Amino acid sequence: MSLDLQPAYVLHSRPYRDSSALVDLLTLREGMQRVVWRGARRGKGVRPQAFTPLLLCLYGRGELKTLQQAEVAGSHVRLQGEALFSGLYLNELLVRLLSFGDPQTLLFAAYQRALEQLSAEVAVEPVLREFEWQLLDLLGYGFSLQRDAADQPVSPSALYHWDAQQGLQPVYIEQPGLLPGAGLLAMANGDWQHPAALHTAKRLMRKALAEHLGDRPLVSRQLFSAGRESKP
Repeated sequence: MSLDLQPAYVLHSRPYRDSSALVDLLTLREGMQRVVWRGARRGKGVRPQAFTPLLLCLYGRGELKTLQQAEVAGSHVRLQGEALFSGLYLNELLVRLLSFGDPQTLLFAAYQRALEQLSAEVAVEPVLREFEWQLLDLLGYGFSLQRDAADQPVSPSALYHWDAQQGLQPVYIEQPGLLPGAGLLAMANGDWQHPAALHTAKRLMRKALAEHLGDRPLVSRQLFSAGRESKP
């Protein structure tokens, strides 16, 4: 009898018992899944390696399943330097924000595209900001970048404060941390060449993600900062 294999990526893996691993997966049809990967640390067969496209068959009920079969479905995406830290950051965001068993086919495609872009050695910041925004939107946490809390069009010459409950609010007295309307509109249009787009997106995404990540810091963000500081 043929097994029902589905595309998946490893998001996180940690040792479990003698030679197994507990592995968090992003799967195409079943969203995030946590599995017992038996023999993962024996060095034989397919191993749970991040950024490698896989075909998997899982069995079991509840949040913890068991891996039945694994096949490599493509070349390992080789990431180095900032691209590697960025890939780890994407993985950590997914582990922290996704619910188990919630199918996310569009998010799976967005993640796959982000890995392809990072492996192509493009500038990492547009890739990260675009994925962060897609992640929030697909999980139901998105909001308008083109209309403010009063449903008025965002003005490119105005400054805005973002509130988690109400959205974008125009501010008429200049204050630290405000978001320029021109940057918000550039972000909405995916115009990462605009001089205000990346700075605005980074500031806004930090605030928006913090609402759902809680107080526990992201390990990948700390590693990324440490890696930059260690450069001569």
